[in-house]
Amino acid sequence: MTFSKRINKQRGDRTVAEEKQLANEEEKTTTEAAQNTDAKEDTKEAAKEKTEETAEKKIFSKKKDKKTEKLEEKLAEYEDLRVRQLAEFENFRKRSEKEKAQMFEIGAKTVIEKLLPVIDNFERGLAAVTEDEKETPFAQGVELVYKQLLTSFDELGVKPIEAVGKEFDPNLHNAVMMVDDDSLESGTVAEEMQKGYMYKESVVRHSMVKVVN
Repeated sequence: MTFSKRINKQRGDRTVAEEKQLANEEEKTTTEAAQNTDAKEDTKEAAKEKTEETAEKKIFSKKKDKKTEKLEEKLAEYEDLRVRQLAEFENFRKRSEKEKAQMFEIGAKTVIEKLLPVIDNFERGLAAVTEDEKETPFAQGVELVYKQLLTSFDELGVKPIEAVGKEFDPNLHNAVMMVDDDSLESGTVAEEMQKGYMYKESVVRHSMVKVVN
Protein backbone atom coordinates (compact mmCIF):
# COMPACT_ATOMS: atom_id res chain seq x y z
CA MET A 1 0.00 0.00 0.00
CA THR A 2 1.33 3.35 -0.94
CA PHE A 3 1.92 6.14 1.49
CA SER A 4 -0.91 8.23 0.10
CA LYS A 5 -3.39 5.38 0.49
CA ARG A 6 -2.31 4.84 4.08
CA ILE A 7 -2.82 8.50 4.82
CA ASN A 8 -6.25 8.40 3.32
CA LYS A 9 -7.12 5.25 5.30
CA GLN A 10 -5.95 6.86 8.56
CA ARG A 11 -8.06 9.91 7.78
CA GLY A 12 -11.02 7.65 7.09
CA ASP A 13 -10.49 5.77 10.37
CA ARG A 14 -10.32 9.06 12.27
CA THR A 15 -13.48 10.24 10.63
CA VAL A 16 -15.33 7.08 11.63
CA ALA A 17 -13.95 7.32 15.16
CA GLU A 18 -14.93 10.97 15.38
CA GLU A 19 -18.39 10.19 14.08
CA LYS A 20 -18.77 7.42 16.68
CA GLN A 21 -17.62 9.76 19.42
CA LEU A 22 -19.94 12.43 18.14
CA ALA A 23 -22.79 9.95 18.05
CA ASN A 24 -21.99 8.84 21.61
CA GLU A 25 -21.97 12.44 22.80
CA GLU A 26 -25.27 13.12 21.07
CA GLU A 27 -26.77 10.00 22.64
CA LYS A 28 -25.42 11.03 26.01
CA THR A 29 -26.85 14.53 25.55
CA THR A 30 -30.19 13.06 24.52
CA THR A 31 -30.20 10.71 27.54
CA GLU A 32 -29.32 13.55 29.90
CA ALA A 33 -32.02 15.71 28.36
CA ALA A 34 -34.53 12.91 28.76
CA GLN A 35 -33.42 12.38 32.34
CA ASN A 36 -33.71 16.11 32.99
CA THR A 37 -37.19 16.09 31.45
CA ASP A 38 -38.17 13.11 33.59
CA ALA A 39 -36.74 14.84 36.65
CA LYS A 40 -38.71 17.97 35.83
CA GLU A 41 -41.83 15.91 35.32
CA ASP A 42 -41.20 14.18 38.65
CA THR A 43 -40.69 17.55 40.29
CA LYS A 44 -43.89 18.88 38.77
CA GLU A 45 -45.75 15.75 39.83
CA ALA A 46 -44.35 16.00 43.36
CA ALA A 47 -45.27 19.68 43.53
CA LYS A 48 -48.76 18.87 42.26
CA GLU A 49 -49.14 16.09 44.81
CA LYS A 50 -47.89 18.40 47.54
CA THR A 51 -50.34 21.10 46.46
CA GLU A 52 -53.19 18.59 46.44
CA GLU A 53 -52.10 17.30 49.83
CA THR A 54 -51.99 20.86 51.20
CA ALA A 55 -55.45 21.55 49.79
CA GLU A 56 -56.77 18.35 51.36
CA LYS A 57 -55.21 19.34 54.67
CA LYS A 58 -56.85 22.76 54.48
CA ILE A 59 -60.23 21.20 53.69
CA PHE A 60 -59.80 18.70 56.53
CA SER A 61 -58.71 21.50 58.85
CA LYS A 62 -61.79 23.55 57.94
CA LYS A 63 -64.03 20.55 58.49
CA LYS A 64 -62.30 19.90 61.81
CA ASP A 65 -62.71 23.54 62.85
CA LYS A 66 -66.43 23.47 62.00
CA LYS A 67 -66.87 20.21 63.88
CA THR A 68 -64.99 21.59 66.88
CA GLU A 69 -67.07 24.77 66.76
CA LYS A 70 -70.31 22.75 66.73
CA LEU A 71 -69.08 20.62 69.62
CA GLU A 72 -68.17 23.73 71.59
CA GLU A 73 -71.63 25.21 70.89
CA LYS A 74 -73.28 21.99 72.07
CA LEU A 75 -71.08 21.96 75.17
CA ALA A 76 -72.06 25.57 75.93
CA GLU A 77 -75.75 24.68 75.50
CA TYR A 78 -75.45 21.71 77.86
CA GLU A 79 -73.55 23.81 80.40
CA ASP A 80 -76.23 26.52 80.24
CA LEU A 81 -78.93 23.85 80.65
CA ARG A 82 -77.07 22.37 83.63
CA VAL A 83 -76.79 25.78 85.32
CA ARG A 84 -80.49 26.48 84.68
CA GLN A 85 -81.53 23.12 86.10
CA LEU A 86 -79.36 23.65 89.19
CA ALA A 87 -80.91 27.09 89.69
CA GLU A 88 -84.42 25.68 89.23
CA PHE A 89 -83.69 22.88 91.69
CA GLU A 90 -82.30 25.35 94.23
CA ASN A 91 -85.40 27.55 93.84
CA PHE A 92 -87.62 24.49 94.19
CA ARG A 93 -85.75 23.42 97.34
CA LYS A 94 -86.08 26.87 98.90
CA ARG A 95 -89.73 27.12 97.91
CA SER A 96 -90.41 23.66 99.35
CA GLU A 97 -88.68 24.54 102.62
CA LYS A 98 -90.63 27.79 102.84
CA GLU A 99 -93.94 26.03 102.14
CA LYS A 100 -93.08 23.34 104.68
CA ALA A 101 -92.24 25.98 107.28
CA GLN A 102 -95.49 27.81 106.53
CA MET A 103 -97.50 24.58 106.83
CA PHE A 104 -95.77 23.78 110.12
CA GLU A 105 -96.48 27.31 111.37
CA ILE A 106 -100.16 27.05 110.39
CA GLY A 107 -100.42 23.70 112.16
CA ALA A 108 -98.64 25.03 115.25
CA LYS A 109 -100.89 28.11 115.37
CA THR A 110 -103.97 25.88 115.12
CA VAL A 111 -102.82 23.80 118.09
CA ILE A 112 -101.92 26.92 120.10
CA GLU A 113 -105.34 28.48 119.43
CA LYS A 114 -107.00 25.36 120.84
CA LEU A 115 -104.81 25.47 123.96
CA LEU A 116 -105.31 29.18 124.71
CA PRO A 117 -108.78 28.67 126.27
CA VAL A 118 -107.18 26.14 128.65
CA ILE A 119 -104.66 28.82 129.70
CA ASP A 120 -107.54 31.30 130.14
CA ASN A 121 -109.40 28.85 132.40
CA PHE A 122 -106.29 28.24 134.49
CA GLU A 123 -105.90 32.01 134.95
CA ARG A 124 -109.56 32.45 135.89
CA GLY A 125 -109.37 29.55 138.35
CA LEU A 126 -106.19 30.89 139.98
CA ALA A 127 -107.67 34.38 140.16
CA ALA A 128 -110.66 32.97 142.07
CA VAL A 129 -108.48 31.26 144.70
CA THR A 130 -108.59 33.06 148.04
CA GLU A 131 -105.55 33.85 150.12
CA ASP A 132 -106.35 30.99 152.49
CA GLU A 133 -106.73 28.48 149.64
CA LYS A 134 -103.44 29.41 147.95
CA GLU A 135 -101.46 27.27 150.39
CA THR A 136 -103.55 24.15 149.80
CA PRO A 137 -102.00 21.30 147.77
CA PHE A 138 -104.79 21.55 145.17
CA ALA A 139 -104.23 25.24 144.49
CA GLN A 140 -100.47 24.77 144.39
CA GLY A 141 -100.88 21.84 141.98
CA VAL A 142 -103.09 23.91 139.65
CA GLU A 143 -100.57 26.75 139.69
CA LEU A 144 -97.74 24.33 138.97
CA VAL A 145 -99.54 22.92 135.88
CA TYR A 146 -100.30 26.48 134.72
CA LYS A 147 -96.64 27.52 135.00
CA GLN A 148 -95.56 24.35 133.19
CA LEU A 149 -97.90 25.21 130.30
CA LEU A 150 -96.49 28.73 130.11
CA THR A 151 -92.93 27.35 130.08
CA SER A 152 -93.80 24.96 127.25
CA PHE A 153 -95.40 27.84 125.32
CA ASP A 154 -92.29 29.95 125.81
CA GLU A 155 -90.04 27.15 124.52
CA LEU A 156 -92.24 26.84 121.42
CA GLY A 157 -91.98 30.57 120.75
CA VAL A 158 -95.40 31.52 122.09
CA LYS A 159 -95.34 34.73 124.11
CA PRO A 160 -98.08 36.94 125.62
CA ILE A 161 -98.63 40.35 124.02
CA GLU A 162 -97.84 43.32 126.26
CA ALA A 163 -100.88 45.53 126.51
CA VAL A 164 -101.53 47.51 129.73
CA GLY A 165 -99.73 50.88 129.68
CA LYS A 166 -98.72 50.46 126.02
CA GLU A 167 -99.90 52.58 123.13
CA PHE A 168 -102.83 51.01 121.33
CA ASP A 169 -101.65 49.04 118.27
CA PRO A 170 -104.39 47.67 115.99
CA ASN A 171 -101.98 44.99 114.78
CA LEU A 172 -101.72 43.60 118.33
CA HIS A 173 -104.75 44.88 120.24
CA ASN A 174 -108.48 44.68 119.78
CA ALA A 175 -110.25 47.65 121.43
CA VAL A 176 -113.61 46.63 122.83
CA MET A 177 -114.24 49.67 125.04
CA MET A 178 -113.19 53.31 125.45
CA VAL A 179 -112.67 54.67 128.99
CA ASP A 180 -111.74 57.98 130.62
CA ASP A 181 -108.56 57.96 132.68
CA ASP A 182 -106.76 61.21 133.50
CA SER A 183 -103.68 59.35 134.69
CA LEU A 184 -103.02 57.94 131.21
CA GLU A 185 -102.57 59.57 127.84
CA SER A 186 -105.19 59.23 125.15
CA GLY A 187 -104.75 56.08 123.07
CA THR A 188 -103.09 54.14 125.88
CA VAL A 189 -104.32 50.68 126.85
CA ALA A 190 -105.89 51.02 130.29
CA GLU A 191 -107.00 47.46 130.94
CA GLU A 192 -106.60 43.99 129.41
CA MET A 193 -109.80 41.97 129.31
CA GLN A 194 -108.33 38.94 127.51
CA LYS A 195 -104.65 38.23 127.04
CA GLY A 196 -103.31 38.04 123.49
CA TYR A 197 -100.52 35.80 122.25
CA MET A 198 -97.97 35.72 119.46
CA TYR A 199 -96.32 32.73 117.86
CA LYS A 200 -92.86 33.83 116.73
CA GLU A 201 -93.61 36.89 114.53
CA SER A 202 -97.33 36.34 113.91
CA VAL A 203 -100.33 37.08 116.09
CA VAL A 204 -102.27 34.04 117.26
CA ARG A 205 -104.85 36.02 119.20
CA HIS A 206 -105.25 39.80 119.62
CA SER A 207 -105.47 41.24 123.12
CA MET A 208 -108.97 42.42 124.08
CA VAL A 209 -108.38 45.78 125.74
CA LYS A 210 -109.93 48.99 127.05
CA VAL A 211 -108.36 52.11 125.60
CA VAL A 212 -108.20 55.59 127.10
CA ASN A 213 -110.48 57.99 125.26
